[in-house]
This record gives sequence, C-alpha cells and structure tokens, in this order.
Amino acid sequence: MNGKPSTEGTTGTPAAQRAAQAARPGDITDVLVVGAGPTGMLLAGDLAAAGVSVTVVERRPHETSNMTRAFGVHARTLELLDSRGLADELVKKGTPITGLRLFRRLSMDLSRLPSRFPYLLITPQYEVEHLLERRALSTGVTFRHGTELLGLTQSSEEVTAEVQDADGTRRTLRARYLVGTDGVRSAVRKALDLPFPGVSVIRSIVLADVRLTDEPEDLLTVNGAGDAFAFIAPFGDGWYRVMGWNRTRQVPDSEPVDLDEVREIARLALGTDHGMHDARWISRFHSDERQVPSYRTGRVFLAGDAAHVHSPAGGQGMNTGLQDAANLSWKLASVLQGRAPDPEALLDSYQSERHRVGAMVLRSSGAIVRLAMAHTPLQRAARSLASRFLNTVRPAGAKAMGMVSGIGISYAAPRGSHRLTGKRAPDLKLAEGRLYELLREGRFVLVAPTGETPAAPAAPGSVIRAHWTTDRSGALLIRPDGYIAWASGH
Repeated sequence: MNGKPSTEGTTGTPAAQRAAQAARPGDITDVLVVGAGPTGMLLAGDLAAAGVSVTVVERRPHETSNMTRAFGVHARTLELLDSRGLADELVKKGTPITGLRLFRRLSMDLSRLPSRFPYLLITPQYEVEHLLERRALSTGVTFRHGTELLGLTQSSEEVTAEVQDADGTRRTLRARYLVGTDGVRSAVRKALDLPFPGVSVIRSIVLADVRLTDEPEDLLTVNGAGDAFAFIAPFGDGWYRVMGWNRTRQVPDSEPVDLDEVREIARLALGTDHGMHDARWISRFHSDERQVPSYRTGRVFLAGDAAHVHSPAGGQGMNTGLQDAANLSWKLASVLQGRAPDPEALLDSYQSERHRVGAMVLRSSGAIVRLAMAHTPLQRAARSLASRFLNTVRPAGAKAMGMVSGIGISYAAPRGSHRLTGKRAPDLKLAEGRLYELLREGRFVLVAPTGETPAAPAAPGSVIRAHWTTDRSGALLIRPDGYIAWASGH
C-alpha cells in the first residue's frame, strides 16, 4: 500500500490531527500496535505503507529465534502476501505440499484449490516474520522492543498507553487507535478487562524439531491410533517438526520432556519413530479453544491470538491472525485518512466479519483434533465414516479444503446484494495485469468491460480501474484485502 493521506478538508484530516497531536505532551502516533508477531507486523506494515504513522511495542527483546510452533502457510494467506509482493520470496524458502493424508484414510488433494498457490507451504514462522519485519521497517514503522504494556485508557479522541522499557523507564504513548496483537496472554485484552471464554481441549502436547533417519512416505504424516496421535512435517532443510500426544501421560506444561517421550508417542501413533535424533528444540504445551466476545472496544482492537486461540490442528493459527490484520489494516487507514463515508460502520465491520471467521476456525480445528483423539470403537468408527464421506463426496471435500486453506472463506453481504458480494476474488487476469499485483497499491480495484464506466458505489480513496481481457460482461469492485465489495451482471 503506497497511497498518501489527504491533507485537504476539515479538522478531521490527518494534517489537522497531527497539528493537534503536536500540542499535547507524550509520544504520539496514529496507530499503536502491541505485539510484534506476524499479525502485528503485517498490520503495521500495511498502515505505514498507506502513510499512517505506526509504533509497535513488543515485550520481548529484539532477537532472532528459529524455534516456533507455527510451520505452515495456507493458500489464502499466500494470496494476501502476494498482494504485498512477498509471496514468491517466501515460497522459495518453503516446501509446498499438494497432498495431505490424515488418519491413513482421508486424502486431500490441495492441487485442486482454485488459487495461484494450490498447496500448503511448510515453512517456519520465523521466515514469515523476517519478511514482514523487513517490509515494516522499509515503510517507516517504529519498533520499541523490550517494552511492556502496563495499562491503557481511552477517550473519544485517542488511546493513552502506559508502558515500561527494559531499563524500568515508564513512559506514556498516545495514539488515535491501538491494536492488540500480543498473543494468548494479551496484556491489551487484560487491560480492557475482557473475558476470554472457552475450554482447554487437550493437555500435554509435545513439540520437537528433529532429524530423521527414515523419511516418511508422505511429506505430511498425521495419524491417531489407540491412545496417541502424531504429526510429522518437513521444514525442507533436513529438519522435521513433530507434534504428538499420549492419552496416558497427561502432565503439566512445566513437566520436562525428552526425545524418548517423543519417540514413544510416534511409535504408538505411527508404528515407527522414523529414527528421530538430534532434537534442536523440544517443548510441552496445552491447547485451548477461546474467543473474546468483541474484537473492538472503542478505539482498541484485538487480532490474532489475542482475540482467538484454538488447537494447532489444521495449522490455522498464524494464518487466521494474518487474515485478521489484512481485514483491519485498510479499514483503519481509510478512517485515519478521512476517506470513509461512515467511519464507525467501517470499523465495526471488522468485528462482524472476522469474529464469525474466528468462530468457524475454532469449530474446524476442534473437529480435526477430536478426530485425532478418537479413542473408543464408536469414535474411531465415526472418524472412519467422516473420512470416507469427505473422500467420496467431492463437494464436501472441496468445502473442507476451502475452509482450512482460507480460499472458501467469505463475508456476509447486505440483503439484496449480488451473489458475488463478500466472496474472495480469485487472481483475475486483467488487461492491466494480475489482480493481486494491482492490489499491491493498497486501493480498491474496479474491473469492467473496456469502454464502460459502471455505476459502482463510492469506495474509500482512489480506485484503480481495470478491464477484462475477454468479452465478459458485468463489473466487480474489489476491496484492498481481495474480497468483492460490489458486483453487477455476471
């Protein structure tokens, strides 16, 4: 996104706002992002590229780690990265997987996904973070590492955050809006005193990054048998991510875990440990299913794990957070630049669109992990039946793949809207180039037949006009996040 904010108009314009901010003490920014994970850095980079001033505060010191729980990037997330010019570089660093086989029965052919990226890209979270941090820095984002949020207050005009630096210095930061992307233990959510209802789904999951003597037959291996389930996926550099659970060993997260325990779980679930050795990282954790009731409280928003957390099944955690950020960023930028006809309605749409998606992810990931945990004969029979159904009923299988990959996610449209409104726009080939290349401008794209000017509704900010390469009729108005805002004809 590289549009510049307008400085014309009333006292609500960015120029007038900055002048008013300059008269107040303290550190001032348009948007304060709390949390420098993937969600926060995508959001910050989008806003800064749109000409919005952004400060990111992160409790952890600035240090690079190659230890991470997230390992996969789904097709829809790759499309969003493509619309920022980042996907191709990330793909080169990862391992694409086009076929998944779960529980030795359920097969999913990701190559059928209607996307430029018909696969699951296996790549560690830190590779995603490197790309997003570099982009954020290049667009002018200010980072404050080693800075902890102590509390916040808000008025009708701004948010005031009290923070503490690593040396104990306390300071006040002010912003027009604040976004909490600070994870499951979100200090922002706690400062707002918001509930985080839900349940603990599964305890004592072990994770390990290991080398294998015997490579699995399938690139991605998942199975549950008896009292255990296990998952193995390659990073593409000789290392493998292993996740496992043993029903008979339910211990606190603080209980030490060693490679022998990981090997035992793999043998129980998969029949072999594939010769695991040289573990570089092992940990134990538990998995919750939780979602905050409201993603927006006044001028404060929550995104990513600060708003929702679920089981790691399906690899949807990081992906859902990045898609939260892509939905919110263009809306905040439009409001801050004075381009939104109804600012409050536009900001409220973040809640109405993304909360429903978060709930759907909780259901789908929960279903997968419960199938993996199937223990009784009746439960295993149900898993077998579900696998057979998805294998043989192609529309059902395609829908499942669409939901997990994000390709099938859409947003509710107003009553009476065209059937395409709210749907994800594919990467259309247009006279001016690929749609997702045009979306790198961070603006709405209006696609119409050559020579026609459709009566599309007004969009926040300037609109890129593009044209069909065929005699196709009708028009589409596509949002900066790649969803169809309005359509005619077709």
